[in-house]
This record gives sequence, C-alpha cells and structure tokens, in this order.
Amino acid sequence: MYTIGQVSEMFGLPISTLRYYDKQGLFPNMERLSGIRQFSDAEIEAIRVIGCLKKSGLEIKDIKKFMNWCVAGPSTYADRRDLFLRQKESLEREIAHMNKALDMLKFKCWYYEQAMKDGNEDKLKDLIPNHLPDGIREAYERAHEE
Repeated sequence: MYTIGQVSEMFGLPISTLRYYDKQGLFPNMERLSGIRQFSDAEIEAIRVIGCLKKSGLEIKDIKKFMNWCVAGPSTYADRRDLFLRQKESLEREIAHMNKALDMLKFKCWYYEQAMKDGNEDKLKDLIPNHLPDGIREAYERAHEE
C-alpha cells in the first residue's frame, strides 16, 4: 500500500490531481484507513491507464466510464476494447500528422542551412524536388503528401 504522497512522487502528479481522480470515481475500490487513502497496486495500475488515456486525448468523464466498465466485469470487455481501439487509431492519426510536420521541419532546416552556405536560394530551387539528397528528398516528399 502507498500513501497519496508516495504516489504523487512516483508519478510526478500533484496530490490535488490524485484527490480529483478519486472524487471523480476513478479509483472505485480504493481502501481507506482512518479516512486516509491507501493506494494498492490496482490504483497504481489505474493511474498508468489514466495517464495513457489522457495522453491519447480522452476526457476524464470518458475515463470514468471506462473505470465503471472495469467494475462491471466481463460483459464490458468489448466496450473496453473498442475504446482502446478508437484511442489507438486517433493517436496513430495524430502521430502521422506530427511526423509529416517533422518532415517539413527537417526539410526546411536543411534548406536554410544550404541557403546560408550559398548566400541565397537560387541553387536550391533547382534541386527541388528531384535532385535533393536522398534523406532530404524523402522528408520533402512525405511533408508534401496529400
């Protein structure tokens, strides 16, 4: 069992956030000893899942729905799986979007390094897109995909 202070340090979360999660019902089976929260391994795992779901864009009200499904038992396995599938797909789309932006940044960093070496952009315009160095050409092409 862990205290709220220990859990706060473990995850780098403010104590107020852990209290908020508890008030929202995200730790449905949490034990208390003389009114003091006792975090078991189940709550530690719940915090990991909550963090994952929050990072994937899920709101607390939907995380609470997930936690309620967990309490409800096996009849909600499909709901839980579907929630994770939706979040996975959403995150994969976001990663693809961010990778495209990263490729544009890579290309532009290279582009302006070359422009600074040459003192202008004249030679660069002739290189785009077919005569760029291999790694830069691939980044350029990915950044410009529809």
